[in-house]
Amino acid sequence: MHPFAYTRAATIAEALAVGAQAAAAYLAGGTELLNWMRLGIAVPQHVVDISRLADLDRVEPLPDGGLRIGALTRLNDAAQCTEVVRDYPVLSQAILKAASAQLRNLATVGGNLLQRTRCPYFRAEELLPCNKRVAGSGCAAREGLNDRHAIFGWTDACVAVQPSDPAVALAVLDAVIVTEAAGGGRRIPAREFHTLPADDPASDNVLVPGELIVAIELPAPAPRSAYLKLRERESYEYAIVSVAVALDLDADLIRRARIALGSVAHRPWRLDEAERRLVGCRPGSPEAIEAAAAAFTDARPLAHNAHKVAMAKNAVLRTLRTAAGMP
Repeated sequence: MHPFAYTRAATIAEALAVGAQAAAAYLAGGTELLNWMRLGIAVPQHVVDISRLADLDRVEPLPDGGLRIGALTRLNDAAQCTEVVRDYPVLSQAILKAASAQLRNLATVGGNLLQRTRCPYFRAEELLPCNKRVAGSGCAAREGLNDRHAIFGWTDACVAVQPSDPAVALAVLDAVIVTEAAGGGRRIPAREFHTLPADDPASDNVLVPGELIVAIELPAPAPRSAYLKLRERESYEYAIVSVAVALDLDADLIRRARIALGSVAHRPWRLDEAERRLVGCRPGSPEAIEAAAAAFTDARPLAHNAHKVAMAKNAVLRTLRTAAGMP
C-alpha cells in the first residue's frame, strides 16, 4: 500500500475542498476502498474521511411523500427502517441480501453504489489484461472464464458487471442520487448513475473527481415491489443474476411495471420493452411470460454464461408474482 495523506473532514465544505485535489478519495465505511488500495486498484494521494459528517446518516420523509436516505446511513439501518420496509420492500430486501450482517453494520448506502466489479481479472493481485486497470491492455475475461460476466451491454473492451444489489432496487424505484461538488451539486437518476463500457471501460459511474454522494431520494412509495437474488449459496455471496420489480396494479392487472436485472451488465439493466408489454397483463399469465421473454431477444451471452439468460427469464417471472402478492 502506498503512503498517503489523511484528513478527517468536519464539514461537507471541508470534504469537498480536500476532495477536489488530484488523486483524492473519500473514505466512509472503508469496506471497498481499503481493498482497492491493497490491490493497487486505487492509489490515492489523499484520503478524506467523511464518516463523521453530520446529517448524512439520517432517513427523513420528503414533502411529496418520498424518503431521503443520507449517503452515510449504514446498510442495516436503511434496511430495517420502518418506512423502507413498509413502503419500499424491494430496497430493504436488496440491502439485506447485499452483504453479511457484519459488513452491513459498517458499509454505507452511498458507498455500496460505488462498488466496482468483482471480475477476478480486475481484482487479481498479478496485473492481468484489463482495460479498467490499464487502458488499452485488453479484457482477459472476454475469452477467459466469464461465467459471472455480462449478457447485455458489453463490448470487447470490457464484459464486467456491476455487483451492487441496492443499485438494482433503486433503478426500479426511479430514485435520484444527490451529489455535492466544489462546482455545485447534481441530481442524477439512479438508472443513469452507472455507465456502460462503450463510454469508457475504466469508468463505473458518472461522478467526476471530487464529487460526493450526499443522499438518495426515493419518490412516492412502491409497496408492491420485490427483489430476488440468485447465487451459488444462500449465505453472503454476489449474485449470478438478480431482479428488482415494482408494480402498479389495477385489480389483478398490471398498470405499470418497472423491472431491472442485476449482475448481467455494467449497470442495472432496465427491461423497458418487457415493461411496456406487461401493461394490461396478469402476472403469471401466458401473456406475461411472452412479454418477459421479449426482453431477452437482445441478450448476448459469452462463452461460459448462457445459463444466465434462462435464469434471468425465470427470475423475472418469479419476482413479478412475488411483487403482486401471488404465490
